[in-house]
Amino acid sequence: MNGPWDVRSDCTPGCATHALPRVPVTGIARRSVAFAHRVGRALADGGRMADPARLRSHARALLDALGIRLDVQLDVQLDVELDVRPEGPEPGGGASTARGGAFTARGGGPGALVVVNHISWLDIPALLAVEPVTLLAKREVDGWPVVGGLARRAGTHFIDRTDLRRLPDVVRELADLLASGRSVAVFPQATTWCTADRGTFRRATFQAALDAGAPVRPVTVEYTQRGRPSTVAAFCGEETFLASLRRVLTARELTVRITVHPQLTGEGAGEGLDRRSLAASAERVVLGEGLAGGGQGRGSGSGDQRRGGGGPRALPLPREREGAGCRSAAGSPGSPGGPAVSQALGTYL
Repeated sequence: MNGPWDVRSDCTPGCATHALPRVPVTGIARRSVAFAHRVGRALADGGRMADPARLRSHARALLDALGIRLDVQLDVQLDVELDVRPEGPEPGGGASTARGGAFTARGGGPGALVVVNHISWLDIPALLAVEPVTLLAKREVDGWPVVGGLARRAGTHFIDRTDLRRLPDVVRELADLLASGRSVAVFPQATTWCTADRGTFRRATFQAALDAGAPVRPVTVEYTQRGRPSTVAAFCGEETFLASLRRVLTARELTVRITVHPQLTGEGAGEGLDRRSLAASAERVVLGEGLAGGGQGRGSGSGDQRRGGGGPRALPLPREREGAGCRSAAGSPGSPGGPAVSQALGTYL
């Protein structure tokens, strides 16, 4: 336990399973060497890694080294150009990414609060490969192998979640970041889940958005193998980073899909918009249309892009809560043993 903000998930390492046969040993060896090389290059960049162009390039290279494709879907009209290159992007092949602000609008004003569901440590490079934004992470991540060094060099804003009395200060710090024009990505589930339709959004980060007058950009992260929903990337329970990395290295045709939804506004919500309704609305958008539910409104195919109905959307009604009990993409229960302490990188508010 790291403090009073801990959240427990009923997902365990047993939830993480392959949807396809594993890659052969030779493929695992090639990926391992490529990943180690790319991590070394990123760490050697030092403070320069925080430069948006370099950060995006490093994130893309890490995904590519692991054989992971990046599929960016836009459910909103944005003033950006997507750089979709299913073959041969710099510095390797297999990833697609975005130029400009896929999460944030161009121009002045506050940055966006980018709220994302949390499945894996791979969520981080996938988000940064789309648009480099400031990440909000627990202080302990700074000491993690590989991930800690990369997060620090990427300009991550670390928070101390061991003292609940510091909660107002953390919210104020986040509001100041947003008001300064910096977009910040947070994981309001406060823990990892094995699929994209689980968990509940905590509310404090949404108060920071309200205080700063910042838009909220919902983003959904999902993983597939050859188009099939997959839990192989899930980083849950007491699993170590190295154990998760070893499994990812063996995953065949793994794709991470990033779906960018319209930003949320208070239009049509009436007076008294508060963090509770804003969090519930973002939760519905992010978790309510995952692949497990049929992928309504989602594009198809690796490296595809889609421009849907543009502009902000009014707050939707709260979604119905799904039943308890961890279930894999195939619908089978996860490993027993009760709720596990979160592996989440992100905010615990």
